[in-house]
Amino acid sequence: LDGKTYLITGANSGTGFEASRILLSKCARVVMLNRNPQKSADAIATLRQKLGSDADVSFIRMDLAELASVRNAAAEVLETAPRIDALICNAAIAQVPAQQFTVDGFESQLGTNHYGHFVLCGMLFDRIEESKGRIVVVASLGYKMGLRTIQFDDMNWDKNYSANPAYSQSKLAQMMFAYELQDRVKAASRNVQAYVCHPGSSATSLIETSGGMTTRIMFRLMALSPMVQSAEKGSYPEVMCATQDGLEQRALYGPTGRMEWTGPVGKGTLEPYACEKAAMTKLWDRSEQETGFQWNI
Repeated sequence: LDGKTYLITGANSGTGFEASRILLSKCARVVMLNRNPQKSADAIATLRQKLGSDADVSFIRMDLAELASVRNAAAEVLETAPRIDALICNAAIAQVPAQQFTVDGFESQLGTNHYGHFVLCGMLFDRIEESKGRIVVVASLGYKMGLRTIQFDDMNWDKNYSANPAYSQSKLAQMMFAYELQDRVKAASRNVQAYVCHPGSSATSLIETSGGMTTRIMFRLMALSPMVQSAEKGSYPEVMCATQDGLEQRALYGPTGRMEWTGPVGKGTLEPYACEKAAMTKLWDRSEQETGFQWNI
């Protein structure tokens, strides 16, 4: 991967960190987009200790829960990264126990996981196209555990907030965004590929950083079982979608073992409602309206 540049959100721990390590080990340049400067500095130091002081890894501060921060980070990327071979939308929060809001007034999981990435991808789209690059959306099997559609009449869950359905909707929204982007790219004859993947059941700090106490305890117990794989293995789907040729776009890539939680990476099960056209189009229009960002496509 010498000469190629990869941007990864949420890259200072978990699957994002492991994806960074793998890409750097193949001589790529990696730009981390993280919200915590100290954790990012520590992650970079660890990577250089493992891979050598010449590992080409850097950090730009970005908080997906704050659209102004996303816009500032994207502007810095455009100033410092002449090419983008793939933008990996890896960062997420999950299982937030009580309704919370981003600084822009969105339900925290939808605002962080979907709206933040929606604006970031849009601002960097032209630079990605210049490199004939890719956008990789890291989803979750949790998209199956909610309403299986977007609750357009109450996207902030003011009436019936529950941690899991709200998280599920945020991941479904990310998937619908990616599949709608595929359609728009094709219609406009633009040169960007979009892929969707998930890490399966992987031992990361995702639940620890945003989940409630009960959820954290349950996941710690699960992590001791064979049904949870390492963060390194959880990173394989996003690395594959960022680098491998011959993949299908209207697909969901991830582990192919038992329940698609662990095992070798490949094309998994994609539920039809995740690419239901009317909902995808409505979500795109609503996302532009809510974020105030208009895509140039």
